[in-house]
Amino acid sequence: MNVIILEDESRAANHLERLLLKVAPEMRIVAKIESVRDAIPFLYTHPGIELIFSDVQLADGLSFGIFEKVTVKCPIIFTTAYDHYAIDAFKTNGIDYLLKPVEEERLKKAIEKSKQFSNSNTSDKLLAISNSTVTKTYKSRFMVKVGDKIKSIPIEEILAFYSLGKATYIHTASNRDYCIEYSIDQLEALLDVNLCFRINRKYIVSIQACSNILVWTNSRLRLKIEGINDDEIIVSRERVQDFKNWLDR
Repeated sequence: MNVIILEDESRAANHLERLLLKVAPEMRIVAKIESVRDAIPFLYTHPGIELIFSDVQLADGLSFGIFEKVTVKCPIIFTTAYDHYAIDAFKTNGIDYLLKPVEEERLKKAIEKSKQFSNSNTSDKLLAISNSTVTKTYKSRFMVKVGDKIKSIPIEEILAFYSLGKATYIHTASNRDYCIEYSIDQLEALLDVNLCFRINRKYIVSIQACSNILVWTNSRLRLKIEGINDDEIIVSRERVQDFKNWLDR
C-alpha cells in the first residue's frame, strides 16, 4: 500500500514512520511532505496513493486547503495536537482523527478502519462518513475567583485570552482581567473556532475584539484591544492568511 505523510514537524513525521514500519510493514511510505504548496502538485502527479496521514496544521496553512484543490479518492487519517478540527476533517475523506502523540494501539485501529475502504465502493463509504453528523461541545463560560467569591464569565463577554508569566488570563468587554486555570494550548482545543482565533503563542482573540486591526511590519497584523496595553497583540506572519480567512467566514 502506497502511503504519504503530510507533516511539518520532522520529529512527529519520523515517530509516525517508525510506528507504521512496526505495525504495518506492508505499507510503503512514498513521501513525507511539509507544506500545502508541495502537497498539491505531488498529489496531482501521484494518483496511486492509497492512504494519507495528514497533520491539520502544516508549515504554510491548514491541510484542508490541499483537498479543496485536489480530489483524492483514498482515505485520510488526520493527526493533530488538538481536537477542535474534527468536524472539518470529517468533511473531507477523513476516516479517523488521531491526537498527537500518536499511540500504537490507536494507529492500529485507524489502519484497520482504512482497510474497509480498499474496494470498489470506497467513494460511497467516504461520502457517507463526510455526511454523518459530528458534534463538538465547546466551553461557553469560565469560572473565576473574585476575592472569596466565584463568578461565571460567559464566552460572549470575553475579548481575549492571554498568558502572562506562568499564568493565563481572560480580558472582558467590561475591561476586567481574571486569572483562569488553563494554558493557552488547552484553551485552543476548548474554544469554538468560529468565535476565537489564536493569533500567536501568547494570545487568543475573540471575533468581537477584531474591530481595530492595523497593517504591521514584516507582513504581520496588529490588533488594538481596549483595556490591554500590550504591543504584542500581533498576528504572526504564518497565521495572517488563516486569520483573514477566519474573519471572512
